[in-house]
This record gives sequence, structure tokens and C-alpha cells, in this order.
Amino acid sequence: MILEIKNYPDPVLKRRVSEEVKEITSEIKELASDMTETMKSREGVGIAAPQVGELKRLIVVQTDGFDGLTTRKEPVVFVNPEIITKSKEQEIMEEGCLCLPGLFLKIKRAKEAEIEALDINGNKIRMKIKGFPARIFQHEIDHLDGILIIDKVGFWQRLRLKWR
Repeated sequence: MILEIKNYPDPVLKRRVSEEVKEITSEIKELASDMTETMKSREGVGIAAPQVGELKRLIVVQTDGFDGLTTRKEPVVFVNPEIITKSKEQEIMEEGCLCLPGLFLKIKRAKEAEIEALDINGNKIRMKIKGFPARIFQHEIDHLDGILIIDKVGFWQRLRLKWR
């Protein structure tokens, strides 16, 4: 089922999701499936549970095989994801967000990250990622902490927001 994406300034987007998913229940699996369908319907590359109003530490990312585990092209669900380390080397790229439709901002992020999570079956995942995939993870994990791309730019850049 395609879920409603919460748009900025919905207050749910600014809430930090501190409680981890304790158990991967059928409800969590259904939410993950619905999030995947919603992300695909909006041509996104990632989605976090708060974007659909659910305060759960759950993200879906379009991996295109970068996960190092498979060569699949299907999105992958990450439960309780966290970034273990980030590279000091950063790069600036333009980012958009499903909850800020039409807005694209230049955001500075680490080029590489090591992440840890559970997959939808409860198996532990730990991987090093770089480039665009690392950017997606950082963006989606920011959502779990109540951080939007609009929060990552300076005051003057916010005044000159570029909506497309």
C-alpha cells in the first residue's frame, strides 16, 4: 500500500526516533513493504519511517547491489541502522527529499561510512559504503534523528531556497 508522505513542516519530521525496533514483527515487515512501495511510487532512492509518520528506526534504501551482499536491484530494508564511522573526507552534492518536494540543496556529507543494522529477517549487517550510497544512508539516518536537509544549510542559504 502506498503511504502518505509527510511534508515539511509536519512536526513528526523533526522528532528524534530514539527507540529501536525491539522485534521484527509482521507489522514491521508490512510497514517496510509499504515504505518500499511508497518510495518506488515517488521515484525515490531512500525512505525513512518518520517520512510516513512512523517513529521507528527503519529505513529502505535502493541499493542497486552496492550492499556487497547481493547483486539485486531491489530496495533493502535496514532495521535500527547506525553509522559506526564516517570518513573525514567530505563532498558536496545536491540532494532532494521526498518530504520537501521540489527543493534541492547542496549538502556536505562524508564520502564513506561504515554502517550497521539488521535486515528484515533480523540478520546483522555491517558494511562499508562510499559515494552516493553513503550519502543516501546519511540522509535517511538523519531522518531518524529529526534532521532534514533544510537543517544542514546556513541561514543565508535558507533565505535563498531553490524550489524546482
